[in-house]
Amino acid sequence: MSSNGVFLELLGAFELSYAGCRIPLPLGAQRLLALLALHTAGVYRGAAAELLWPDCIPRRASANLRTALCHGRRAGPVATVECVDQRLRLAPVVEVDLQTVRELAQRTATDGVSPVERDALVGRLQEELLPRWPDEWLVVERERWDQLRLHALEGLAERLRAEGAYLDAYQTALTATQIDPIRETAQRILVEIHLAEGNRACAVKRYREYRRLLRRELEVEPSPLMTRLLKDTTSA
Repeated sequence: MSSNGVFLELLGAFELSYAGCRIPLPLGAQRLLALLALHTAGVYRGAAAELLWPDCIPRRASANLRTALCHGRRAGPVATVECVDQRLRLAPVVEVDLQTVRELAQRTATDGVSPVERDALVGRLQEELLPRWPDEWLVVERERWDQLRLHALEGLAERLRAEGAYLDAYQTALTATQIDPIRETAQRILVEIHLAEGNRACAVKRYREYRRLLRRELEVEPSPLMTRLLKDTTSA
C-alpha cells in the first residue's frame, strides 16, 4: 500500500485511503470509484449512471451520479476523478490494489520474485473482488479476476513443482482449488506433486476425492490426461 498517495482497495473489501489514512465514503461514491478503477479507459457519464443505478429512471440515475461525484471526487487535497468531455476516469495518481497485484503476477510469471513477494502475491490472490456487492456489472469483472488469479496460482505452482519446492507448490495449488474446486488444472498439479514426492497413496486419494466431486456435482469423470497420471497405480 502506498503510504504517501491515494490508494484504492477492491480486493477483500472496498477502502480508499490518503497518506495511510482511511477516507470514509457513501456507498454511491464507493461504487463509482470501483467502476472507474475497473474500466481504466474511462466511462461515459450516461453509461456510468445506467450501470450503477439500473433500476432508476435516467433523471434520478444522473442525480445519483452527480452526488457520488461530489463525494468521491477528492481524497484529501488530491483529485481522484477526472472528467474529459462526458467521460469519467480515475485519476492516474490513484494506486489500485488490483492493478498492483496484476503487475506482480505478471512479473512472477516472467522474471520470478523473492519468496516474500511470492507469499504476498499468493495471499492477495486468495481475496475476492468486492465480495457481497450485488451489482450486476461486477459479474464479468469477478470472472475476469478469478481467471487471472487461477492462472497465476497454477503457473506459480507448476514452477515451484519443477524447482522441487513441493510444499510451496502444493500450498499454492491448494489455494487455487479453494477458488474453484471443479477446475481440473490445480487438482492435477496436486496429484503430480504427490507422485513427484513418491506419495502414491496420497495421489490416489486426491484423485478419487476429485472424481467423487465431479460425479456428485456434474456427473462427469476426470479427463483422460488426469486419469493417465495414475494408470500404473490404480484402475480408474
